Amino acid sequence: MLKIGLTGGIGCGKSTVSRLFEQLDVPILDADEVSHRLVQIGQPALETIRCVFGSEMLLENGALNRVGLKNLIFENLLAKKQLEAILHPLIFQEISNQIAVLTASYCIVSVPLLFETHSESLVNRILVVNCDVETQIERVIKRDNLPLKQIQSILATQVSAAFRQNHADDIIENSKNNTTLAEQVKKLHNFYLSLSPL
Repeated sequence: MLKIGLTGGIGCGKSTVSRLFEQLDVPILDADEVSHRLVQIGQPALETIRCVFGSEMLLENGALNRVGLKNLIFENLLAKKQLEAILHPLIFQEISNQIAVLTASYCIVSVPLLFETHSESLVNRILVVNCDVETQIERVIKRDNLPLKQIQSILATQVSAAFRQNHADDIIENSKNNTTLAEQVKKLHNFYLSLSPL
């Protein structure tokens, strides 16, 4: 099966692009969604996080303290690497398991940190959603209500837009006033169908 890796910087519109592909009946495998499932109550990864980072990373009901964990890894590079070492192998194994049972012509594998996690080998082609930095910041402030300094810190941990574009097979432009998003997706959909071995 043809596997298209969908990636892009924070606030570039990856979720919107995923939804447009989904409307064309394309299976979407989302690394963030898989990650959320892996840290539900009763999952082994949650217990590993508790052992590594302490019980304060759990709420009173035993669920993951997402805010506490996010604040910890935002301030502590070692903790961030430890968390990635716990979750990334599990995420990519689960995605591989899901791909194995699909029967579609192609699928979209949405991995926000595809380049940062050196996961390019997971997919056959890389589709980058791109937009200007001002639009990224504006969208994230509106969506997540984060302070500008924190957004800039997040952007600093991600590869540059130039790097993504240089390593992309396909690019979707999704700047603020872009009205052709659905058209770009449809065009790529037809292109991917033509490449599919099925």
